[in-house]
Amino acid sequence: MLYRLRHLTAYAYRNPVGFARCSLRLAPAAGEGQTPLSHEVVVEPVPRASAERGDFFGNRTVSLTVETPHREFRIDARSRVRVERPPLPDPETGPPWEEVRAQVLTYPGLGPDAPLHFAAPSRRVPLLPEITDYARASFPPGGGAYAGAFDLMRRIWADFSFDAEATEVGTPLAAAFAGRRGVCQDFSHVMIAALRGLGLPAAYVSGYLRTLPPPGQPRLEGADASHAWVAVWCGGAWVGLDPTNGVGVQDDHIVVARGRDYADVAPVAGIIAGSGAQRLRVAVDVVPEEEAA
Repeated sequence: MLYRLRHLTAYAYRNPVGFARCSLRLAPAAGEGQTPLSHEVVVEPVPRASAERGDFFGNRTVSLTVETPHREFRIDARSRVRVERPPLPDPETGPPWEEVRAQVLTYPGLGPDAPLHFAAPSRRVPLLPEITDYARASFPPGGGAYAGAFDLMRRIWADFSFDAEATEVGTPLAAAFAGRRGVCQDFSHVMIAALRGLGLPAAYVSGYLRTLPPPGQPRLEGADASHAWVAVWCGGAWVGLDPTNGVGVQDDHIVVARGRDYADVAPVAGIIAGSGAQRLRVAVDVVPEEEAA
């Protein structure tokens, strides 16, 4: 599948802002069934300085500094990417989860994909006994690591309700779990905490999900959204699972960045020097190229 992506982020400030510094992670990643074809970002006001780098996990990151006083700040990212992933593995295949847990400490290497980086608690994902206990029902003794992770994903999808008003970006994991409500960030953090509580590595993945309008209805411009899901290390390979939708990751998912939790992969993060209220607007389009044509 060939996609055209647009991710528009616009801030409006009550009072002029004299300085802003931010990091952008908006470019589709390469590898694991994805081939980026083009990517450009237009920022207004024009930054005084801009630098691109790869972070420790290999995520393409652009750092910007804006020193022109402004009341509006726009980041308009546009990309083209091809996604062609192989079929998902059979949930009943793969090694037992206890074996996968033991392999973490003997994995030969500490590169960006090493499972050890994703097995410990992180800033947004502490290990909580109640979440570890919730995970145990999916991992009987001798059960497969992938089978257990797949079952855990389906249970979270069934037990939790998507509610954009229930949580905010900074809502603690314990509160989201207790309320059984939230958004894709919360669903993913819960699943990651559950897996790590059992010693199984799990990463937070940010990106986009192709959505389809209701039958007979036109696609609304800007109506899509950024998305998040989980990559689980099942012994020798990472497998993507989406607990918000209860499905494995296939060609409708477009990866942008991977890290330990949301703090590692926020699409736009930074600071401003100013006072007063601000308003944020985000519009995302994920359009197959044949529709765009």
